[in-house]
Amino acid sequence: MSAPLLEVRDLTVRFGGITALDHVSIDVAPGEIVGLLGPNGAGKTTLFNVISGFQKPDEGRITLRGRDIQHLLPYERVAAGLGRTFQHVRLFANLTVRENLLVAQHRHLSSGSLSAMLRLRAWRRDEEEALARAERMLDLIDLRAWEAAYPQALSYGTTRFLELASVLSLNPKVLLLDEPASGIQQKEVEALGPMLRRIRDDTGCSIVLIEHDMSLLLSLSDRVYALDFGRVIAEGSPAEITQDPQVLSSYLGRTRRAHASA
Repeated sequence: MSAPLLEVRDLTVRFGGITALDHVSIDVAPGEIVGLLGPNGAGKTTLFNVISGFQKPDEGRITLRGRDIQHLLPYERVAAGLGRTFQHVRLFANLTVRENLLVAQHRHLSSGSLSAMLRLRAWRRDEEEALARAERMLDLIDLRAWEAAYPQALSYGTTRFLELASVLSLNPKVLLLDEPASGIQQKEVEALGPMLRRIRDDTGCSIVLIEHDMSLLLSLSDRVYALDFGRVIAEGSPAEITQDPQVLSSYLGRTRRAHASA
């Protein structure tokens, strides 16, 4: 495996007497799809929250593209190349699909408000580039048919795809996906796998995926980390993970005990 694009070392998070993450380490290589597997409360979302800057760890280190991002704020991590979707969709309800994609590109803009008011060359260049990126996202995420629609007119699955397109408009190098198949229709789940592979192949970004749809996660992932009780209990290919005794034991419930939700 090539040098990690995202490197997480010994992350530990404690909530009072509960250890949500216990010295968790993962690596993500360039262009790799990595799955995070584990029962509810295993620590998966807490791990995402720490990587993306919404939760401070008690111990550990995170580097992205060789840069220590431990002390960066969430928006600074986005600028460094980290993108994330959430379990609950966050969009601008009063903007169309196309307008949501344009607003998502704010960090790419180099011209200021004065350039916009005077319609200077720098502003026109930014506008052309933003429109081109929006066009690319409409095609990449299959949103062309809904480009003039508002989010409230879309199916829940399509709004999730729009959120994904908005995050991709930020040009992330590592994309964190938190249960992208949750709550969407079966036909949309079937479209999701090929779409995520296309995103990886077309953009070159790495993907880290939390997903309770086991068949989707295992079919997509190059490697899988299995978590339970805030610890990594196994790491390997999907075939190796599905034969690992600790993973089988965890999912069969023989080792489950009360644990706070992650």
